[in-house]
Amino acid sequence: MHVFVTGGTGQIGSAVVAELFDHGHTVLALARSDASARAAQQAGAEPLRGSLTDLAALRDGVARTDGVIHLAFANDFSSAEALARSVTEESEALATLGAELIGTSRPLVTVSGTPAVPGRASTEADPLPTDGPVAGRSLAVTAALDLAAQGVRTSAIRLPRTVHNNGAGGFAEMLTGIARQTGVSGYPGDGTQRWPAVHTLDAAVLLRLALENAEAGTAWHAVADEGDAVRDIAEVIGRRLGLPVASVPEETYGPIGPVFAADQPSSSAHTRQALGWEPTHPALLADLENIQP
Repeated sequence: MHVFVTGGTGQIGSAVVAELFDHGHTVLALARSDASARAAQQAGAEPLRGSLTDLAALRDGVARTDGVIHLAFANDFSSAEALARSVTEESEALATLGAELIGTSRPLVTVSGTPAVPGRASTEADPLPTDGPVAGRSLAVTAALDLAAQGVRTSAIRLPRTVHNNGAGGFAEMLTGIARQTGVSGYPGDGTQRWPAVHTLDAAVLLRLALENAEAGTAWHAVADEGDAVRDIAEVIGRRLGLPVASVPEETYGPIGPVFAADQPSSSAHTRQALGWEPTHPALLADLENIQP
């Protein structure tokens, strides 16, 4: 299959591109800069210059390929306004990709976060949240899944709060960065809230499996660790950096502070059984031992 990948030179996207090549697929990668285009070429992909806001480039990418994996997101958490802008840009891009695929039966694989359900681990059957700082992203992904009724083989991979590799990635990397800046390895509240996690290479396998096999309109959980206590994450970071570990205000984490403070364990039992996915790479706490002081 010739696959159009957005975000193909990022941490997750690079692993997905390699996974696709390893299983006989070829890749057309959206590249928003000369550096990204060079990185795509070095990985063996054909670059397509454009960004998420270049809707004509997105339409061209769909027209030239057999399926789409959409991973690109600005990840600008510097302010509520910046986050809202990132969500709006992605929503318009995802709607454009989906519209171009209507009636084709070709796959569109997109991503979201795992939902939080009070009192238990969330499952693939739980709906995405429609309130909070990233509600717009949930609505866009839900709308994409609804295109199954219009002949698009849509599926959504719900990524946990930390997708990690070699000690870097996701919310845990944000905790590390803030710890370096402030001199304290912090956690919100009492730190007992749990975050799910997955290794980048395991997530890439699931994205490839969904592209190849997922039924239309389905959601899947890329979860290896059901839920690590944030305080435990902060303690590893603090030990690796030689910093004290302490509770810090939720506001430390900007517009996504409420997400950081939420208890959000997640299960992937159905995903493993239905798609035959089995994580094999290091768990988060072990992987964080790779953080360099």
